[in-house]
Amino acid sequence: MIDLHCHILPGIDDGPETMEESLQMAKEAARQGIHTIVATPHHQNGKYHNERQVILQKVNELNAILKEQDISIKILPGQEIRLYGEFIQDYDSGTILTKNETGKYVLVEFPSNHVPRYAEALLYDIQLKGLVPIIAHPERNAEIIERPHLLYNLVNKGALSQVTAASLTGGFGKKIKKFSMQLIEHNLTHMIASDAHNTTSRSFKLREAYDVLEKEFGTDVHYLFQETVYSIISGQSIYKLDPERVRRKKLFGIF
Repeated sequence: MIDLHCHILPGIDDGPETMEESLQMAKEAARQGIHTIVATPHHQNGKYHNERQVILQKVNELNAILKEQDISIKILPGQEIRLYGEFIQDYDSGTILTKNETGKYVLVEFPSNHVPRYAEALLYDIQLKGLVPIIAHPERNAEIIERPHLLYNLVNKGALSQVTAASLTGGFGKKIKKFSMQLIEHNLTHMIASDAHNTTSRSFKLREAYDVLEKEFGTDVHYLFQETVYSIISGQSIYKLDPERVRRKKLFGIF
């Protein structure tokens, strides 16, 4: 398995503080059947600032130690970028990092409680640069939960989205699990990733999530999601089904 979203680099965000903790995460990932991890430290979220060159250096350091210790995990470079006004300028200046340096996909996140009013326009401008934005964990965004059409509009206009493995396994509660299922059912999300931060409270859960996906939606969807992940780290185009609107009545059953 490939994990597209993981906070495994030590000492640069709210993931592991030490290299030893990073190695423990890598060992746990290998135990679960993960062989490749895209390191996605937070960038421009108001607390953490991790530019491209710093991340590339940290990825090289971690890969060297993993090789020394014979831990069969490959780390690829990435970022989890909070959407912000100077995104395009910083991409042009070389501080923004695409997934695995392919120049194709960028992982972006919104504040947890709302979708910025300029999000649609900025995601459009990002696509004009030849990039494809991947919206991280929309199922955990309070405004998207209440107004699913916001995500539909963004996906319908070319964005992708990624749900967190623990959301599918119930780690964030029943409401978020149910909403995650709705997003998959309506073709509003395209991949699963761990968003792991440690081996305890925020671990991988990726194998369990794929098991849930296959049980609920079948083998075809399971393989489609995995093929999407391979395409993204390769910088290739993905196959995407037409998005459908989520109706609140169907989602919550009380309106």
